[in-house]
Amino acid sequence: MSTSSEWINRADTHVMKTYGRYPIVAERGEGCRLWDVDGKVYLDFLAGVAVNNLGHCHPKVVAALREQAGRLLHCSNFYHIPQQIELAEWLCDHSFAERVFFCNSGAEANEAAMKLARKQSKEKHGEHRFEVITALASFHGRTIATISATGQEKIKAGFAPLLDGFKHVPFGDLQAMRQAITPNSCAIMLEPIQGEGGVNVPPPGYLQAVRELCDEFKLLLIFDEVQVGCGRTGSLWAYEQDGVIPDIMTLAKALAGGPPIGALLTTEELAASLGPGTHGSTFGGNPLVCSAALAAMQTISDDGVLDNCRAMGKYLTGKLKELQDKYAFIKDVRGQGLIIGMELDIEGGSLVVKAMERGLLINCTVGNVLRFVPPLIVSRAEIDEAMTILDEVLAAAS
Repeated sequence: MSTSSEWINRADTHVMKTYGRYPIVAERGEGCRLWDVDGKVYLDFLAGVAVNNLGHCHPKVVAALREQAGRLLHCSNFYHIPQQIELAEWLCDHSFAERVFFCNSGAEANEAAMKLARKQSKEKHGEHRFEVITALASFHGRTIATISATGQEKIKAGFAPLLDGFKHVPFGDLQAMRQAITPNSCAIMLEPIQGEGGVNVPPPGYLQAVRELCDEFKLLLIFDEVQVGCGRTGSLWAYEQDGVIPDIMTLAKALAGGPPIGALLTTEELAASLGPGTHGSTFGGNPLVCSAALAAMQTISDDGVLDNCRAMGKYLTGKLKELQDKYAFIKDVRGQGLIIGMELDIEGGSLVVKAMERGLLINCTVGNVLRFVPPLIVSRAEIDEAMTILDEVLAAAS
């Protein structure tokens, strides 16, 4: 097998440079560990950016993939797919939803959510209802529509003109949200916790107040749970933490434990607006990925994973706050379950590199927030190991 440097040289020749990649060439993974082609092992507290909620290559997900791969990989959505039906049933049984649309990514799920919101609102309230209100610092995807919805200028740079029909207000500012509503508004779309925007947790009661605003002005409430759903906050869905039920929820990332899948969940009444021919996806809900997703979600729900997430989330948060007390340049530690951010007074990118060199994988968002999203199966011993490495890195930085 080629060495890391040989692989990287080959990538530099033909792979588009849309990522600022670190010099790691991944070869295999197991649980919370990732190995590169040179045999170096890393403790993975990035988990594929909150995709590997069950760790790398969870046996139940792998078994489901292997069994299904030998029977049927793909089938057109012109026909019924048993694995898709079973997954839809499971998701509806374990959430507010009554109908599910399957696609391949979070961006596609958010596209579907915005299409549904606009179509249903125009049917019910008139052609003037098309505007979606989102939050500053939000992240909803990389398509033209989802970067239009995203509240970060760096994501939009170079792609103008963007789509009309979006407003952005500060996350957590209820008064700004109320002032943004006009007769043209049809929906509010929020991440219950902003991941890419810096692990921003809303003030207590904010999401409930937004729900009440939507009810008052007859707007649809869309929760983008692409990153914070599927157990990441310690409950199956982040909306459960606040007792706030959305009209539409989008999922992706961890839904299948690694393979690509996206989903839109909604009510029977709203789903009726997207009838035959209004939306679709060639690969969405194929037998292979739905088999993996059903195994992944059943495991998260039934195997004590949520209990471990809550317990280890508290433990990791406590350890990070101990470091905050030790280093003056740590401004804040915040999060819920096992999505945790450490805000710094200094640039964080170099710390990510130093941690990687010592065998710990994390990342940095918005320039100065270290993000910790380890697998939900992480152990106390693995957290201790990670904190030892992080302490060394922070000590060197101080």
